[in-house]
Amino acid sequence: MIQFIIENEQNKLEFTPELEEIMQKAVATTLQTVGGDEETDFEVSILITDNDGIHQINKETRDIDAPTDVLSFPILEFDEDGVMIEESGDYDGDLLLLGDIVLSLEKAKEQAEEYGHTLEREVGFLTVHSTLHLLGFDHMEEPYTSVMRGREKEIMDIMELHR
Repeated sequence: MIQFIIENEQNKLEFTPELEEIMQKAVATTLQTVGGDEETDFEVSILITDNDGIHQINKETRDIDAPTDVLSFPILEFDEDGVMIEESGDYDGDLLLLGDIVLSLEKAKEQAEEYGHTLEREVGFLTVHSTLHLLGFDHMEEPYTSVMRGREKEIMDIMELHR
């Protein structure tokens, strides 16, 4: 089971039940695909914001003075082999806290238009991308970039959210 805490703090675009469902499916599919423990229940927090909101968070947390599309704040830590370091696990009751996702719906719409696909596809992709970060994946340098990109494609294919 995955418990979601989803908060929409922006009012520039409608955050539809369909978009919320896509985000939940993206997290669940990512966990299933990369080997999430079927016996572990997770909690994921998702904040929907706009470009101004994510700009402020990006500046405060990463010292980057610009908006971005999605930010990930993992709680868990992983070793070099991708195995969770047990002591890093933080629980709320029986729920293992996976971390926080912050997504600019405004930036997602801009990118969907730029790339010529739907907002639903872009939100799904950004949520998969961010969830992989929560699970210890990185794309800053090879070979990690190729591994993460491969996982993103695999999960998007499973979800049938194609470009």
